[in-house]
Amino acid sequence: MAELTWQKSSFSGSGQNDCLEVASTSTGALHLRESEDPGTVLIPDRRALRGLLGHLKANAADIG
Repeated sequence: MAELTWQKSSFSGSGQNDCLEVASTSTGALHLRESEDPGTVLIPDRRALRGLLGHLKANAADIG
């Protein structure tokens, strides 16, 4: 597998190690990891990721 290029949100700021990072493959698969634990990578299917994002958007006021 080719090396993944990880990106984190611009909201994370520089030097912070507590953010979600995302990378994609040439096939379009998304990989997620927590910057504090980069060895653990999740590869959700599109339906699961859509559900997660929908939940986060709907509950944004409760999260942050």
